[in-house]
Amino acid sequence: QVQLVESGGGLVQAGGSLRLSCAASGSIFSINAMSWYRQAPGKQRELVATIIGSGSTNYADSVKGRFTISRDHAKNTLYLQMNSLKPEDTAVYCCSADLSTVIAPMIYQKYWGQGTQVTVSS
Repeated sequence: QVQLVESGGGLVQAGGSLRLSCAASGSIFSINAMSWYRQAPGKQRELVATIIGSGSTNYADSVKGRFTISRDHAKNTLYLQMNSLKPEDTAVYCCSADLSTVIAPMIYQKYWGQGTQVTVSS
């Protein structure tokens, strides 16, 4: 069993900051890429940021320069530091991990967390 649990969401005023965390636990053998996605009401899910095992990162144009993705390998935890938040950043934020388990160490699958709500007021 593998679990991804997000935390750190909440209500913040425009211009403020939040730090999201995503803790991966269970029978994990190896984690490759980890990502943050978001979905606002009535909109499609959007890839926000990705970090690959080597540390390489990619960001959506809408968050470049404001959000920073990072990862603690020892803790299997993913972070998203969100600064200069805007009302349009309001969404449910979910993390995902491309990982393999101890049962099937050579097979990578994508796992998802349940999500955490971020609301930015104007």
